[in-house]
Amino acid sequence: MDKAFTSYRIEDRSFVSYLKREIHSHLVKGKFSKNQVGEIDIIVSEITSNLIKHVGSGEILYRIDHDDQHSCFEILSIDKGAGMSDTSRMIKDGFSTTLTLGHGLGAIKRMSTLFQLYSLPQWGTILYAMRRTNEEEFLRKPELDVEIRALCVNKARETECGDGYRINKTDTEVRIFFGDGLGHGEHAKAAVDLAGDFFTECRESDPVDIIRQMHEKVRRTRGLVATVAICNKKKREWRICGVGNILTRMYSGIQYKNYMPYNGTVGLNLATSMNSSVFEAEKNQHLIMCSDGIQTKWDMNRFQSILRYDNTLLAASIYKDFSRGNDDASVLVAKVI
Repeated sequence: MDKAFTSYRIEDRSFVSYLKREIHSHLVKGKFSKNQVGEIDIIVSEITSNLIKHVGSGEILYRIDHDDQHSCFEILSIDKGAGMSDTSRMIKDGFSTTLTLGHGLGAIKRMSTLFQLYSLPQWGTILYAMRRTNEEEFLRKPELDVEIRALCVNKARETECGDGYRINKTDTEVRIFFGDGLGHGEHAKAAVDLAGDFFTECRESDPVDIIRQMHEKVRRTRGLVATVAICNKKKREWRICGVGNILTRMYSGIQYKNYMPYNGTVGLNLATSMNSSVFEAEKNQHLIMCSDGIQTKWDMNRFQSILRYDNTLLAASIYKDFSRGNDDASVLVAKVI
């Protein structure tokens, strides 16, 4: 399961040095080379100093994820400042609004595997940078796939995130599990982790069968709400089944359909009769899932030109404007490409 993002409120420069030391200590334990660690240190320094210099305060989200062969570092800077009207101009070397050399954003872009800057006047700015050890593999685009980005953030003052997801990909299918353990903290995480472990090993092809078997596996936990979505690439269709209050929305262009989940709690009680809903899968379509830490009255169309950017920016924009602030908050975006 991909790790949750760690959240830090940056209120003044005293927070920055602590955050930089913490990130560096995690980086050196991964598979990054010494040179890569040094460049990521610069990325973090530039992002945090820009936040303090231009806005004064904001939120930093970061995570460092590892598998057997590779490591990935991601960082998001989110603020509610004055915003920018021309982000492409701001990225160019030599442009500065504070009498500096103006190389900061350009340096971040050059040192990142992926760099995105999204901003609207009077709304604020989201900056995203990602660095991977397997850059070439990440940048290589398959002919047909589902590209998935997700943002999971703990409730304030909690050390564990009770939301989580798993992704399984084969040549013919993309399988997604998105869950929210009841409550928050370690017991909620234990329920989601057990459900995710089962999902990874399960070979059932119908989301209903997966959820019913998952229900039996997690009975000894506090339970969770969950949605399973499977995209069959050959049939070009989605099959979706969900239980509980996870919002699932399917966008085709600017039009969308809401999926209506069944009442109940996985591990505690399920509806007697459930069926998978079928949606046509088409290129550039977006499937978006949100836990109940995100308010439901959001609309992707309010974020001008957001589809030009990596979908991490879309997830972060929804989080920025609609996080309730009193629970774990998670957004998953799956785009058919």
